[in-house]
Amino acid sequence: MTACIVGWSHGKFGKREGLDLEALVGEVAVQAIADAGLAPADIDEILVGHFGGGFVKQDFPASLVLQADDSFRFKPATRVENACATGTAAIHQGITAIEARRARIVLVVGVEKMTETPGEQIGAILMKASYVKQEDRDGMSFAGVFGHIAQLYAQKYGDQSDAMAAIAAKNHRNGVDNPFAQLRKDLGFAFCSTVSDKNPLVAGPLRRTDCSLVSDGAAALVLADVETALRLRKAVAFRARAHVNDYLPMSRRDIVAFEGCARAWQQAHRDAGTRVEDLRLVETHDCFTIAELLQYEAMGLAAPGQGGRIALEGVTAKTGRLPVNASGGLKSKGHPIGATGVSMHIMAAMQATGAAGDMQVSNPGLAGVFNMGGAAVANYVSILEPLRA
Repeated sequence: MTACIVGWSHGKFGKREGLDLEALVGEVAVQAIADAGLAPADIDEILVGHFGGGFVKQDFPASLVLQADDSFRFKPATRVENACATGTAAIHQGITAIEARRARIVLVVGVEKMTETPGEQIGAILMKASYVKQEDRDGMSFAGVFGHIAQLYAQKYGDQSDAMAAIAAKNHRNGVDNPFAQLRKDLGFAFCSTVSDKNPLVAGPLRRTDCSLVSDGAAALVLADVETALRLRKAVAFRARAHVNDYLPMSRRDIVAFEGCARAWQQAHRDAGTRVEDLRLVETHDCFTIAELLQYEAMGLAAPGQGGRIALEGVTAKTGRLPVNASGGLKSKGHPIGATGVSMHIMAAMQATGAAGDMQVSNPGLAGVFNMGGAAVANYVSILEPLRA
C-alpha cells in the first residue's frame, strides 16, 4: 500500500439549479481537507475529474479549484478524463504522484454539471464516449448500447428482465438511506419489473428504472502517503488498484463478457492477495442494471450466465453475503460523470470505517470499487482497507 484516503466531502447529487461548476467545486474542496484535519496550504497537488464534452460553457475546470481558497494559488492542478471512469482515473493519478514521491498530500475533486443541457444533447455528448464510426448512428444512445447488450445476453442465457428489476429495486431501496442520493424512493420490485406509463421501455428490454440518472454534483477526497496518513484522524488504504483498458469498438469484443472488468478485478486481487470472498462490500458501476449483472460475473461472484440468479437470490442485497451498492449506486444516487468515481470511493471508505450512518452494512471491512468508462472499455478497480476509522 502506498496511499490512503484521509478525508472526504460529498455534495448532494441531482438537479442543482443556480450552481455552476465553480460553486459545486466550492461545496466540497476545502471541506474535504478540513475533514482530514489539514489546511489548504498542506495540499501538494490538485486533480480534477471532469468529463465535460460540452455540458457547460466553462471548461478548464482544474483552474476553478483555486477559487475555493487562496492557498491553492501556484499549486499544480490538472484535469483528468476517462469517460465515466473519470473520477477514479483522477484518484489513481493522485496515487501515482504519491508513489513517485512528487506529492505527499493530494486533493482530488470530481465534478459534473449535466442538467443545464437539453436531453437530446446530453445523449449526443455521452455518445462521444462510444466508437463513433460504428456505434453513434441512427439516433443511438448509451441506453441503446446497453439495451443491445441486454438483448445479446438474453439470446445467450435467457431473459433477464426480473433480475434487472431486482437490481433496480435493491439499489432504489438502498438509496433511501443515502442523504446524498438524487432519488431517495423505494420503488419496489413490482414497479421496477412492470412496463407502464411511469416506467416505459427505453431501449430494447431496458425500462426507465434500469437506467441511471442525469445529475449535477461534486465530491472530493484527500489522499496521503501512509506515513502521513497514520498521523491523521482516519486512514483508508489502497491495498491494491488496477486499471485495464479494452478495445473501444464493441465489434472487437465479446460484449457480454466484460473481459476488461474481469481482468481488472483479477489484477487487483492478485496484487492485494485477496479473493472476491474476502470482500465485505462492493460499490460498482450500475449505469444500467444489465451492467451490474455483468459485473457480478466479471468480478467472479457468479459464473457466466448466472449473474441474474445472484440478483434474484439476494446475494448482493444490503443484508446479503456481499452487499453491492449499499449507497444506492448510480441508479439511485445519480451519475454526474466526473464525480461518480470519487463518490464511489467515498461511499466505500465510509462503509469500511463504519461511518456510513443509515447506509451502513454489518461487519464492514475490506471494500471493492469498480468504475468503468464506456461499455467496459476503461476499467478501474480499487481494494480499500481501513487502517484508522
